[in-house]
Amino acid sequence: MSDDFPLGLLFGLLLLLICLSAFFSSSETGMMSINRYRLSHRAGGGERRAQRVLRLLGRPGRRIGVILIGNNLVNNLAAAIATVLAIHFFGEVTGPAVAPLILTIVILIFAEVTPKTYAAVKPERIAYPASMVLEPLLKLLYPLVWLVNAISNGLLRLLGVKTLEAGGDNLTRDELRTVVHEAGPLIPRRHQAMLVSILDLENVTVNDIMVPRHEVMGIDLDDDLDDILTQIRTSQHTRVPVYKGDINNIIGMLHLRNAARFLSRGEVTKAAIVQEAREPYFIPESTPLHTQLLNFQKQKRRIGIVVDEYGDVEGLVTLEDILEEIVGEFTTDVAGQDQEIHPQEDGSHVIDGTANIRDINKSLGWHLPTDGPKTLNGLILEHLESFPDGPACLQIGAVRMEILEVRDNLITSARCWQAVRRPVVAQA
Repeated sequence: MSDDFPLGLLFGLLLLLICLSAFFSSSETGMMSINRYRLSHRAGGGERRAQRVLRLLGRPGRRIGVILIGNNLVNNLAAAIATVLAIHFFGEVTGPAVAPLILTIVILIFAEVTPKTYAAVKPERIAYPASMVLEPLLKLLYPLVWLVNAISNGLLRLLGVKTLEAGGDNLTRDELRTVVHEAGPLIPRRHQAMLVSILDLENVTVNDIMVPRHEVMGIDLDDDLDDILTQIRTSQHTRVPVYKGDINNIIGMLHLRNAARFLSRGEVTKAAIVQEAREPYFIPESTPLHTQLLNFQKQKRRIGIVVDEYGDVEGLVTLEDILEEIVGEFTTDVAGQDQEIHPQEDGSHVIDGTANIRDINKSLGWHLPTDGPKTLNGLILEHLESFPDGPACLQIGAVRMEILEVRDNLITSARCWQAVRRPVVAQA
Protein backbone atom coordinates (compact mmCIF):
# COMPACT_ATOMS: atom_id res chain seq x y z
CA MET A 1 0.00 0.00 0.00
CA SER A 2 2.91 2.34 0.73
CA ASP A 3 4.03 1.77 -2.86
CA ASP A 4 0.65 2.94 -4.17
CA PHE A 5 0.53 6.06 -1.94
CA PRO A 6 3.46 8.42 -1.41
CA LEU A 7 4.86 8.42 2.13
CA GLY A 8 4.27 12.16 2.36
CA LEU A 9 0.57 11.66 1.67
CA LEU A 10 0.31 8.91 4.29
CA PHE A 11 2.05 11.05 6.90
CA GLY A 12 -0.24 13.94 5.99
CA LEU A 13 -3.35 11.77 6.39
CA LEU A 14 -2.05 10.44 9.70
CA LEU A 15 -1.46 13.97 10.98
CA LEU A 16 -4.95 15.01 9.84
CA LEU A 17 -6.54 12.02 11.59
CA ILE A 18 -4.67 12.80 14.83
CA CYS A 19 -5.93 16.39 14.64
CA LEU A 20 -9.48 15.14 14.09
CA SER A 21 -9.09 12.80 17.06
CA ALA A 22 -7.96 15.76 19.17
CA PHE A 23 -11.00 17.71 17.95
CA PHE A 24 -13.48 15.00 18.98
CA SER A 25 -11.74 14.43 22.33
CA SER A 26 -11.66 18.12 23.20
CA SER A 27 -15.27 18.55 22.02
CA GLU A 28 -16.45 15.86 24.40
CA THR A 29 -14.65 17.40 27.37
CA GLY A 30 -15.61 20.96 26.43
CA MET A 31 -19.28 20.08 26.17
CA MET A 32 -19.20 18.32 29.53
CA SER A 33 -17.24 21.06 31.31
CA ILE A 34 -19.06 24.16 30.09
CA ASN A 35 -21.02 26.13 32.67
CA ARG A 36 -24.61 25.29 31.78
CA TYR A 37 -26.14 28.10 33.85
CA ARG A 38 -24.02 30.75 32.19
CA LEU A 39 -24.81 29.06 28.87
CA SER A 40 -28.56 29.18 29.56
CA HIS A 41 -28.28 32.85 30.49
CA ARG A 42 -26.51 33.70 27.25
CA ALA A 43 -28.88 31.57 25.20
CA GLY A 44 -31.81 33.38 26.81
CA GLY A 45 -30.17 36.64 25.77
CA GLY A 46 -30.28 35.57 22.12
CA GLU A 47 -26.66 34.44 21.63
CA ARG A 48 -26.86 31.96 18.75
CA ARG A 49 -23.73 29.97 19.47
CA ALA A 50 -24.91 29.45 23.05
CA GLN A 51 -28.28 28.30 21.75
CA ARG A 52 -26.54 25.87 19.41
CA VAL A 53 -24.47 24.36 22.22
CA LEU A 54 -27.56 24.19 24.43
CA ARG A 55 -29.40 22.20 21.77
CA LEU A 56 -26.58 19.66 21.68
CA LEU A 57 -26.48 19.44 25.48
CA GLY A 58 -30.22 18.80 25.48
CA ARG A 59 -29.65 15.61 23.49
CA PRO A 60 -26.81 13.89 25.39
CA GLY A 61 -27.28 10.48 23.76
CA ARG A 62 -27.01 11.83 20.23
CA ARG A 63 -24.18 14.22 21.13
CA ILE A 64 -22.09 11.51 22.73
CA GLY A 65 -22.94 9.12 19.89
CA VAL A 66 -21.71 11.37 17.10
CA ILE A 67 -18.54 12.31 19.03
CA LEU A 68 -17.64 8.70 19.79
CA ILE A 69 -18.42 7.51 16.26
CA GLY A 70 -16.19 10.22 14.82
CA ASN A 71 -13.44 9.64 17.35
CA ASN A 72 -13.35 5.87 16.91
CA LEU A 73 -13.51 6.16 13.13
CA VAL A 74 -10.50 8.48 12.86
CA ASN A 75 -8.54 6.48 15.48
CA ASN A 76 -9.07 3.22 13.59
CA LEU A 77 -8.07 4.86 10.29
CA ALA A 78 -5.00 6.33 11.99
CA ALA A 79 -4.10 2.87 13.32
CA ALA A 80 -4.34 1.39 9.83
CA ILE A 81 -2.15 4.06 8.27
CA ALA A 82 0.35 3.85 11.15
CA THR A 83 0.62 0.09 10.61
CA VAL A 84 1.35 0.56 6.90
CA LEU A 85 4.04 3.12 7.69
CA ALA A 86 5.56 0.91 10.39
CA ILE A 87 5.75 -2.05 8.02
CA HIS A 88 7.50 0.17 5.48
CA PHE A 89 10.15 1.32 7.98
CA PHE A 90 10.49 -1.69 10.30
CA GLY A 91 9.46 -4.64 8.16
CA GLU A 92 6.48 -6.96 8.11
CA VAL A 93 7.51 -8.73 11.32
CA THR A 94 8.42 -5.81 13.60
CA GLY A 95 6.18 -3.14 12.06
CA PRO A 96 2.77 -4.39 13.32
CA ALA A 97 4.17 -4.60 16.86
CA VAL A 98 5.81 -1.15 16.82
CA ALA A 99 2.88 0.74 15.25
CA PRO A 100 0.39 0.40 18.18
CA LEU A 101 3.03 1.42 20.71
CA ILE A 102 4.09 4.56 18.87
CA LEU A 103 0.52 5.52 17.87
CA THR A 104 -0.76 5.04 21.45
CA ILE A 105 1.86 7.45 22.81
CA VAL A 106 1.17 10.00 20.06
CA ILE A 107 -2.62 9.86 20.46
CA LEU A 108 -2.36 9.90 24.26
CA ILE A 109 -0.29 13.08 24.25
CA PHE A 110 -1.59 15.00 21.23
CA ALA A 111 -5.16 13.72 20.86
CA GLU A 112 -6.24 12.95 24.44
CA VAL A 113 -4.44 14.50 27.43
CA THR A 114 -3.43 17.84 25.92
CA PRO A 115 -6.71 18.73 24.11
CA LYS A 116 -8.90 17.44 26.93
CA THR A 117 -6.95 19.40 29.55
CA TYR A 118 -7.22 22.56 27.49
CA ALA A 119 -10.94 21.97 26.94
CA ALA A 120 -11.51 21.46 30.66
CA VAL A 121 -9.79 24.77 31.41
CA LYS A 122 -11.29 26.72 28.48
CA PRO A 123 -14.55 24.90 27.70
CA GLU A 124 -16.23 27.82 25.92
CA ARG A 125 -13.34 28.22 23.48
CA ILE A 126 -13.82 24.60 22.43
CA ALA A 127 -17.58 24.06 22.77
CA TYR A 128 -18.70 27.07 20.74
CA PRO A 129 -16.71 26.37 17.53
CA ALA A 130 -17.10 22.60 17.94
CA SER A 131 -20.88 22.94 17.93
CA MET A 132 -20.68 24.43 14.40
CA VAL A 133 -19.23 21.10 13.22
CA LEU A 134 -21.05 18.67 15.49
CA GLU A 135 -24.57 19.89 14.72
CA PRO A 136 -24.41 19.35 10.93
CA LEU A 137 -22.36 16.17 11.47
CA LEU A 138 -25.15 14.87 13.72
CA LYS A 139 -27.65 15.42 10.91
CA LEU A 140 -25.37 13.67 8.44
CA LEU A 141 -24.71 10.64 10.63
CA TYR A 142 -28.15 10.55 12.25
CA PRO A 143 -29.14 7.05 11.02
CA LEU A 144 -25.91 5.55 12.36
CA VAL A 145 -26.17 7.51 15.61
CA TRP A 146 -29.77 6.36 16.06
CA LEU A 147 -28.83 2.74 15.47
CA VAL A 148 -25.92 2.85 17.92
CA ASN A 149 -28.06 4.54 20.62
CA ALA A 150 -30.91 2.08 20.08
CA ILE A 151 -28.62 -0.92 20.57
CA SER A 152 -26.88 0.70 23.55
CA ASN A 153 -30.15 1.65 25.25
CA GLY A 154 -31.49 -1.86 24.68
CA LEU A 155 -28.49 -3.37 26.42
CA LEU A 156 -28.85 -0.92 29.30
CA ARG A 157 -32.52 -1.83 29.73
CA LEU A 158 -31.52 -5.49 29.97
CA LEU A 159 -29.25 -4.48 32.85
CA GLY A 160 -32.12 -2.64 34.54
CA VAL A 161 -30.90 0.87 33.69
CA LYS A 162 -33.46 3.35 32.39
CA THR A 163 -32.01 6.03 30.13
CA LEU A 164 -33.32 9.52 29.53
CA GLU A 165 -32.65 11.71 26.54
CA ALA A 166 -31.95 14.75 28.67
CA GLY A 167 -30.27 14.73 32.05
CA GLY A 168 -31.77 16.49 35.04
CA ASP A 169 -29.97 19.77 35.70
CA ASN A 170 -32.27 21.09 38.42
CA LEU A 171 -30.48 22.15 41.58
CA THR A 172 -31.63 21.34 45.08
CA ARG A 173 -31.61 24.03 47.73
CA ASP A 174 -28.39 22.71 49.27
CA GLU A 175 -26.72 22.52 45.85
CA LEU A 176 -27.79 26.09 45.07
CA ARG A 177 -26.34 27.18 48.41
CA THR A 178 -23.05 25.56 47.42
CA VAL A 179 -23.13 27.38 44.06
CA VAL A 180 -23.59 30.69 45.87
CA HIS A 181 -20.69 29.99 48.24
CA GLU A 182 -18.41 28.94 45.38
CA ALA A 183 -19.18 32.03 43.31
CA GLY A 184 -16.17 33.70 44.95
CA PRO A 185 -15.52 37.31 43.94
CA LEU A 186 -18.21 37.11 41.24
CA ILE A 187 -20.79 37.74 43.99
CA PRO A 188 -19.85 40.04 46.89
CA ARG A 189 -19.74 38.29 50.26
CA ARG A 190 -22.55 40.49 51.55
CA HIS A 191 -24.79 39.44 48.66
CA GLN A 192 -23.86 35.79 49.16
CA ALA A 193 -25.04 36.00 52.76
CA MET A 194 -28.32 37.55 51.65
CA LEU A 195 -28.94 34.88 49.01
CA VAL A 196 -28.24 32.09 51.49
CA SER A 197 -30.55 33.75 54.01
CA ILE A 198 -33.35 33.75 51.43
CA LEU A 199 -32.81 30.03 50.86
CA ASP A 200 -33.02 29.45 54.61
CA LEU A 201 -36.35 31.25 55.06
CA GLU A 202 -38.24 28.03 54.45
CA ASN A 203 -36.46 26.34 57.36
CA VAL A 204 -37.30 29.11 59.85
CA THR A 205 -40.75 29.72 61.34
CA VAL A 206 -42.22 32.88 62.83
CA ASN A 207 -41.86 31.61 66.39
CA ASP A 208 -38.08 31.47 65.80
CA ILE A 209 -37.82 35.23 65.31
CA MET A 210 -40.89 36.62 67.09
CA VAL A 211 -40.80 38.98 70.03
CA PRO A 212 -41.86 36.68 72.89
CA ARG A 213 -45.04 37.38 74.78
CA HIS A 214 -43.37 38.66 77.95
CA GLU A 215 -41.44 41.27 75.94
CA VAL A 216 -44.44 42.59 74.01
CA MET A 217 -45.18 46.22 74.85
CA GLY A 218 -48.94 46.80 74.58
CA ILE A 219 -51.73 49.02 75.81
CA ASP A 220 -53.92 47.50 78.52
CA LEU A 221 -57.29 49.23 78.53
CA ASP A 222 -57.72 48.26 82.19
CA ASP A 223 -54.89 50.65 83.10
CA ASP A 224 -55.51 54.23 84.12
CA LEU A 225 -56.13 56.54 81.17
CA ASP A 226 -53.29 58.89 82.16
CA ASP A 227 -50.87 55.95 82.23
CA ILE A 228 -52.08 54.86 78.80
CA LEU A 229 -51.54 58.33 77.33
CA THR A 230 -48.07 58.52 78.87
CA GLN A 231 -47.25 55.14 77.35
CA ILE A 232 -48.45 56.27 73.92
CA ARG A 233 -46.40 59.49 74.04
CA THR A 234 -43.19 57.76 75.17
CA SER A 235 -43.42 54.52 73.18
CA GLN A 236 -40.43 53.65 70.96
CA HIS A 237 -42.62 51.52 68.70
CA THR A 238 -44.81 52.66 65.82
CA ARG A 239 -47.42 49.91 66.26
CA VAL A 240 -48.59 48.44 69.57
CA PRO A 241 -51.29 45.91 70.42
CA VAL A 242 -54.32 47.06 72.37
CA TYR A 243 -55.81 44.52 74.76
CA LYS A 244 -58.10 44.37 77.77
CA GLY A 245 -56.92 42.73 80.96
CA ASP A 246 -54.86 39.97 79.33
CA ILE A 247 -52.79 39.98 76.17
CA ASN A 248 -54.81 37.00 74.94
CA ASN A 249 -57.74 39.39 74.68
CA ILE A 250 -56.31 41.59 71.94
CA ILE A 251 -58.74 44.13 70.55
CA GLY A 252 -56.63 45.64 67.79
CA MET A 253 -53.32 47.13 66.68
CA LEU A 254 -52.80 50.86 67.19
CA HIS A 255 -50.56 52.78 64.79
CA LEU A 256 -49.19 55.63 66.88
CA ARG A 257 -49.27 57.86 63.83
CA ASN A 258 -53.06 57.77 64.20
CA ALA A 259 -52.81 58.66 67.88
CA ALA A 260 -52.57 62.34 66.93
CA ARG A 261 -56.24 62.19 65.93
CA PHE A 262 -57.48 61.64 69.48
CA LEU A 263 -54.57 63.31 71.30
CA SER A 264 -55.44 66.60 69.62
CA ARG A 265 -58.93 66.47 71.08
CA GLY A 266 -59.78 68.15 74.34
CA GLU A 267 -60.89 64.95 76.04
CA VAL A 268 -59.41 61.55 75.22
CA THR A 269 -61.37 58.39 76.00
CA LYS A 270 -60.51 54.71 75.84
CA ALA A 271 -63.25 54.32 73.26
CA ALA A 272 -61.41 56.76 70.99
CA ILE A 273 -58.26 54.65 71.31
CA VAL A 274 -60.17 51.50 70.41
CA GLN A 275 -61.78 53.27 67.46
CA GLU A 276 -58.38 54.10 65.96
CA ALA A 277 -57.06 50.56 66.47
CA ARG A 278 -57.03 48.29 63.45
CA GLU A 279 -58.30 44.73 63.54
CA PRO A 280 -55.51 42.40 64.70
CA TYR A 281 -53.84 40.03 62.27
CA PHE A 282 -53.08 36.59 63.71
CA ILE A 283 -50.35 34.22 62.53
CA PRO A 284 -49.93 30.50 63.38
CA GLU A 285 -46.63 29.95 65.17
CA SER A 286 -45.46 27.26 62.71
CA THR A 287 -45.73 29.48 59.60
CA PRO A 288 -42.45 29.45 57.60
CA LEU A 289 -40.89 32.85 57.05
CA HIS A 290 -41.04 32.69 53.25
CA THR A 291 -44.79 32.04 53.49
CA GLN A 292 -45.34 34.80 56.01
CA LEU A 293 -43.40 37.26 53.89
CA LEU A 294 -45.88 36.65 51.05
CA ASN A 295 -48.81 36.82 53.48
CA PHE A 296 -47.67 40.22 54.74
CA GLN A 297 -47.55 41.38 51.14
CA LYS A 298 -51.01 40.04 50.30
CA GLN A 299 -52.65 41.32 53.48
CA LYS A 300 -50.91 44.72 53.30
CA ARG A 301 -49.69 44.22 56.85
CA ARG A 302 -46.43 44.93 58.67
CA ILE A 303 -47.08 43.27 62.01
CA GLY A 304 -48.90 40.16 63.18
CA ILE A 305 -49.79 38.43 66.45
CA VAL A 306 -48.31 34.93 66.74
CA VAL A 307 -50.65 32.37 68.32
CA ASP A 308 -50.27 28.69 69.18
CA GLU A 309 -52.62 25.85 68.27
CA TYR A 310 -54.93 26.79 71.16
CA GLY A 311 -55.19 30.43 70.10
CA ASP A 312 -53.06 31.75 72.94
CA VAL A 313 -50.75 34.63 72.11
CA GLU A 314 -47.09 33.60 71.88
CA GLY A 315 -45.65 36.92 70.72
CA LEU A 316 -45.60 39.16 67.70
CA VAL A 317 -43.59 39.36 64.49
CA THR A 318 -43.06 42.25 62.09
CA LEU A 319 -42.13 42.58 58.46
CA GLU A 320 -38.86 44.15 59.58
CA ASP A 321 -38.03 41.01 61.59
CA ILE A 322 -38.27 38.89 58.45
CA LEU A 323 -36.29 41.36 56.34
CA GLU A 324 -33.55 41.39 58.98
CA GLU A 325 -33.25 37.62 58.55
CA ILE A 326 -32.24 38.36 54.95
CA VAL A 327 -30.18 41.54 55.11
CA GLY A 328 -29.10 41.48 58.75
CA GLU A 329 -29.79 44.00 61.50
CA PHE A 330 -30.65 47.43 60.16
CA THR A 331 -32.65 49.00 63.00
CA THR A 332 -31.27 51.37 65.60
CA ASP A 333 -32.75 49.40 68.49
CA VAL A 334 -29.90 48.36 70.75
CA ALA A 335 -32.06 46.73 73.37
CA GLY A 336 -31.77 43.29 71.84
CA GLN A 337 -29.00 40.76 71.89
CA ASP A 338 -26.24 43.30 72.54
CA GLN A 339 -27.49 43.55 76.16
CA GLU A 340 -28.05 39.80 76.42
CA ILE A 341 -24.52 38.66 75.50
CA HIS A 342 -21.69 40.05 77.62
CA PRO A 343 -18.10 39.15 76.57
CA GLN A 344 -15.66 38.42 79.40
CA GLU A 345 -11.90 38.95 79.56
CA ASP A 346 -11.21 35.21 79.75
CA GLY A 347 -12.96 34.62 76.40
CA SER A 348 -16.23 33.38 77.87
CA HIS A 349 -19.61 35.11 77.58
CA VAL A 350 -22.21 35.78 80.23
CA ILE A 351 -25.54 35.31 78.49
CA ASP A 352 -29.04 36.08 79.74
CA GLY A 353 -31.32 33.07 80.03
CA THR A 354 -33.94 34.78 77.85
CA ALA A 355 -31.49 35.20 74.94
CA ASN A 356 -32.65 33.59 71.71
CA ILE A 357 -30.51 30.62 70.67
CA ARG A 358 -30.49 31.66 67.02
CA ASP A 359 -29.21 35.11 68.03
CA ILE A 360 -26.48 33.49 70.12
CA ASN A 361 -25.39 31.30 67.20
CA LYS A 362 -25.34 34.29 64.85
CA SER A 363 -23.36 36.51 67.20
CA LEU A 364 -20.80 33.96 68.39
CA GLY A 365 -20.65 31.55 65.46
CA TRP A 366 -21.76 28.63 67.61
CA HIS A 367 -23.96 25.71 66.63
CA LEU A 368 -26.33 25.23 69.53
CA PRO A 369 -29.43 23.18 68.56
CA THR A 370 -32.38 25.28 67.40
CA ASP A 371 -34.93 22.55 66.69
CA GLY A 372 -36.20 22.50 70.28
CA PRO A 373 -36.31 25.31 72.87
CA LYS A 374 -35.88 28.82 71.57
CA THR A 375 -34.09 30.39 74.54
CA LEU A 376 -30.94 29.54 76.45
CA ASN A 377 -33.01 28.95 79.58
CA GLY A 378 -35.19 26.38 77.79
CA LEU A 379 -32.19 24.65 76.22
CA ILE A 380 -30.41 24.23 79.56
CA LEU A 381 -33.55 22.93 81.27
CA GLU A 382 -34.15 20.45 78.45
CA HIS A 383 -30.65 18.98 78.83
CA LEU A 384 -30.72 18.92 82.63
CA GLU A 385 -34.20 17.32 82.53
CA SER A 386 -34.98 18.99 85.83
CA PHE A 387 -34.93 22.43 87.36
CA PRO A 388 -31.54 23.06 89.06
CA ASP A 389 -31.58 23.63 92.80
CA GLY A 390 -28.50 25.80 92.48
CA PRO A 391 -25.49 26.46 90.25
CA ALA A 392 -24.78 23.71 87.75
CA CYS A 393 -22.40 22.96 84.88
CA LEU A 394 -23.13 21.18 81.63
CA GLN A 395 -21.85 20.89 78.09
CA ILE A 396 -24.03 21.00 74.97
CA GLY A 397 -22.15 20.10 71.83
CA ALA A 398 -18.99 22.19 71.77
CA VAL A 399 -20.28 24.77 74.25
CA ARG A 400 -19.76 24.47 78.00
CA MET A 401 -22.13 26.30 80.32
CA GLU A 402 -22.10 27.32 83.97
CA ILE A 403 -25.37 28.47 85.48
CA LEU A 404 -24.72 31.70 87.39
CA GLU A 405 -28.12 32.82 88.63
CA VAL A 406 -31.54 31.23 89.09
CA ARG A 407 -34.53 33.36 90.02
CA ASP A 408 -38.27 32.65 90.08
CA ASN A 409 -37.93 29.29 88.33
CA LEU A 410 -35.91 30.92 85.56
CA ILE A 411 -32.23 30.65 84.71
CA THR A 412 -31.45 34.33 84.38
CA SER A 413 -27.79 34.08 83.35
CA ALA A 414 -25.12 31.55 82.44
CA ARG A 415 -21.43 31.76 81.59
CA CYS A 416 -20.71 30.01 78.29
CA TRP A 417 -17.54 29.19 76.39
CA GLN A 418 -16.43 26.76 73.73
CA ALA A 419 -14.92 23.47 74.94
CA VAL A 420 -13.24 20.55 73.24
CA ARG A 421 -14.03 17.75 75.66
CA ARG A 422 -16.96 15.38 75.31
CA PRO A 423 -20.35 16.56 76.66
CA VAL A 424 -20.59 16.12 80.45
CA VAL A 425 -23.46 16.92 82.78
CA ALA A 426 -22.72 17.56 86.43
CA GLN A 427 -24.83 19.32 88.98
CA ALA A 428 -23.52 20.84 92.17
